[in-house]
Amino acid sequence: MLAGVASGIAGYAGIDPILVRIAFVALTFLGGAGVPVYLACWLLMPDEGSGQSILADLTSGMQARQS
Repeated sequence: MLAGVASGIAGYAGIDPILVRIAFVALTFLGGAGVPVYLACWLLMPDEGSGQSILADLTSGMQARQS
């Protein structure tokens, strides 16, 4: 619901987004890995209709400034 990560993963896998959200919550409570995994997915997954992720946009912007 924050960045669309769960719905993106669910759409790709063909499952209900609620199941993905429950998995993120379970990962968070069972060792704390849910939040870092969610943030990594948010940075690495491209937006719907876009060919680049947020991280790719950031790095390409930095490379353009250095040139």
